[in-house]
Amino acid sequence: MYENERQKEKVITVCVDTGEYNAEQSMDELSELVETAGGEVVARVIQKRPAFDPGTCIGSGRLAELAQLCQQVDADRIIFDHELTATQIRNIEDACNTFTIDRTMLILDIFAQRATTREGRLQVELAQNKYRLPRLAGMGVKLSRLGGGIGTRGPGESKLETDKRHIRSRIQALTDELREIERRRGYARAKRKKDNILTCAIVGYTNVGKSTLLNKLTEAGVLAENKLFATLETTSRAIELPDGRSVTLIDTVGLISRLPHQLVEAFKSTLEEASSADVILHICDASSDNCQEQAEVTLSLLKELGCDGIPVVTVLNKCDLVPYIDDLDTNGSAVKISAKSGEGIAAMLLALAKALETTAQRMRVRLPYDKSGLVNKILIDGKVFSQDYEADGILVDALIDNKILYMFEEYKL
Repeated sequence: MYENERQKEKVITVCVDTGEYNAEQSMDELSELVETAGGEVVARVIQKRPAFDPGTCIGSGRLAELAQLCQQVDADRIIFDHELTATQIRNIEDACNTFTIDRTMLILDIFAQRATTREGRLQVELAQNKYRLPRLAGMGVKLSRLGGGIGTRGPGESKLETDKRHIRSRIQALTDELREIERRRGYARAKRKKDNILTCAIVGYTNVGKSTLLNKLTEAGVLAENKLFATLETTSRAIELPDGRSVTLIDTVGLISRLPHQLVEAFKSTLEEASSADVILHICDASSDNCQEQAEVTLSLLKELGCDGIPVVTVLNKCDLVPYIDDLDTNGSAVKISAKSGEGIAAMLLALAKALETTAQRMRVRLPYDKSGLVNKILIDGKVFSQDYEADGILVDALIDNKILYMFEEYKL
């Protein structure tokens, strides 16, 4: 028996450095995206220019060099670190005779691979169609080519040969279906609020360990891999805080710098879980050289989603990979943890409980037997940890909602 091992696609990554952002860091991130998609970067090209060339993006001279490089390394794909127009893609492919995509198409391809639920697949297809629609006119005969590999996967691939009217019709149908899903999710959020269920949204850059942390806290069994965008679907699990209160943790899709606006729009219903949460758990990768920049990307999107005013607990994860973590200056505002080993989890839960608005208080009371009905009142919005029947009354250890605290003041121990 012989097992056929799938060869990784050889990819050349290209970036035009206009000074708008750190090109080297962005290219490192693009390499990670390529690896996640199942490719291997065999060469990278960075071209400094004051602006993008409208016809070829990198200029005709550099394009000729790129064509030679493609032949030398036998490249299967060229991937640009920024969005390309249909005309640019056509011109580059004609010159290099190599399939060419951009950063957005790569991210959409990864999402297409990772989406497992119906909602996730709908969101990806919507984003793909919105991306392709304005590029139909310039792609010409390229639309008839159905390929394989990076940049060609996903539910929207079968729509490449349709005209704009059909794509617009599909976009409308997907939008309506997602709006219905969003409406149902809104009902679920409203019910949680009505039932006084506390919620905590776990947010952060992609691959910082959000799913690993959720699994550590709840044994949720969520897919947790050392790859970008391992999680696309929302997962909710309840945990108990040190003060006895229960909080529902909600895992969200990871973020990335320059996340395509088509994806932000498509996944808005998922991301909006953060805007309705009682507290936000912002996970950062302490082992990353770009930790600060990644945190800024997350906070910027949270602001865009209208999360102002919601308390944020900042967590530095993967501290087991940082030997100098004790020297890391957090101004006392961040909790240092390792979701893998469990180090610092207790301190994080204490910080979470402190950040949440105090809606209930834990106390011990001795209730006379003629007041035993008060135990049922506690159970409506609170929790009873223990009750012992003694000669002079019922000894109760409970979490009592603030609205009914006054009923128990005289029986407090």
